[in-house]
Amino acid sequence: MTLYLGCPVWGAKAWVGTLFPPGTRPAQFLTEYARHFNTVEGNTTFYALPSLETVARWRAQTPPGFRFCLKVPREISHVKQLRACDAETEAFARRLEALGDRSGPAFLQLPPTFGAEHLRDLDAWLAKWSPVMRLAVEPRHRDFFTRYESEFDALLRQYNAARCVFDTTPLFSAPANTPLVREAQRKKPRVPLRYTRTADFAFVRYVGHPDLAANAQWLRPWAERVRMWLARGDEVFFFCHHPDDAAVPALVAQMRALVGQTGDDLAKPQQFMLPGVT
Repeated sequence: MTLYLGCPVWGAKAWVGTLFPPGTRPAQFLTEYARHFNTVEGNTTFYALPSLETVARWRAQTPPGFRFCLKVPREISHVKQLRACDAETEAFARRLEALGDRSGPAFLQLPPTFGAEHLRDLDAWLAKWSPVMRLAVEPRHRDFFTRYESEFDALLRQYNAARCVFDTTPLFSAPANTPLVREAQRKKPRVPLRYTRTADFAFVRYVGHPDLAANAQWLRPWAERVRMWLARGDEVFFFCHHPDDAAVPALVAQMRALVGQTGDDLAKPQQFMLPGVT
């Protein structure tokens, strides 16, 4: 049982001089990030597929035990909506293979237009996905939170694909009184929170309240649930998001402290503190 706890990116300029040593260059961000966290969302693959050489370099810059959760390219999920995309899917799978033991579950984010009428397409695509490569699927269409929810969940269970638990409750509990919050609320879907498990691992994306201290009321119940999953022997992937990228490491630190796991139950990244954050 291991908790993989991390951020949606492995580098932000605002982290230089706080999380990262002063003078850290972008080429060093991943190495420095992996000193503090044991997983990351690989959103870069959503927009462009990196070369095999680049992926091999990512692997070399991270220690054993680190896990990349690479996002399925939008060409597959949003442009072709899982149809006629065998070549693109195979190319993405080769990138996962190049990561070797650094590869965590891949992350398929379905577009908001992908509703119940597309379930056959999802079934056909999952049937071709390698069973040795774990996958988390995030729905955004209301069909999968209402009438067709059980059908969607049953399909994921058939392929041991995790239903991504996407918690935007904290974000939408905040007043939209700054440009950062307004932009985050515009981009993130306001979907009902589900705790549904459809695979033998958990995959959670938590979008925090802009006030760091206010997140305790939502993170405490999450920490209890994560401890329960870990006690059951499950692997848990938990990613923290925040309207301000500069604050994400502090949000992860809050969650890490609340879970309170040590030793083999939680990877041993260095503890860190940001100025002004307790």
